[in-house]
Amino acid sequence: FFDYQPTMSKEGPDMVLKDFRGNLQTDGYETYSHFDDLEGVEQANCMSHARRKFFDAKDNDVGRTDYVLQQMGLLYAIEEKARDWSADDRLALRQQDAVPILDRLGAWMKTEYPKLPPRSAIAKALAYSITRWKKLCLYSTDGNLCIDNNPIERSIRAIALGRKNWMFCGSHQAARRAAMLYSLLGTCKMHHVNPYEWLKDVIIRIPSHPINRIDELLPHIWCQ
Repeated sequence: FFDYQPTMSKEGPDMVLKDFRGNLQTDGYETYSHFDDLEGVEQANCMSHARRKFFDAKDNDVGRTDYVLQQMGLLYAIEEKARDWSADDRLALRQQDAVPILDRLGAWMKTEYPKLPPRSAIAKALAYSITRWKKLCLYSTDGNLCIDNNPIERSIRAIALGRKNWMFCGSHQAARRAAMLYSLLGTCKMHHVNPYEWLKDVIIRIPSHPINRIDELLPHIWCQ
């Protein structure tokens, strides 16, 4: 699902997610910070975004950044090992191997942070993770959760790469229509549907298709 909003304020996500209940994984952008206060919503943060902060701080403090990146590398090795496992088996492995690393790393960060100039790059990287540590560790409590939101990052890669070629939609309404098309074509990709064949068939059929059965033409139903 792709959605267009004219600003990056919290009103957009609030409107889209007003009835949502369940696990919500985001980066650390402050717009999303209030969602974990909502009843029925448990928010996880993205380890990849936290790790990126330490990559960026490497020139500032090689010793500390190398340690954090090495520990995070161990966490990702666990995820790679359990990639094709069942959720229950993945959870068991995380509880056995990942939780001790997370506990150790979280405690180390809190010990090291007071030793550093608060405006330094390494201190900012530590502060980012420390303030979000509970959300960064949430994935270890549920085998169905991901350590990061890289699958979503990959799904929007085409937009990120192409937007310099199509920076403007012409109007807010056109942008909303573009988001709708991205949603439909993204659904085709997720369900291994040839988007050309789906779109050709839908355009031919839709003039005579009953409006109360329009959902039958959605890619994930059309392909069944």
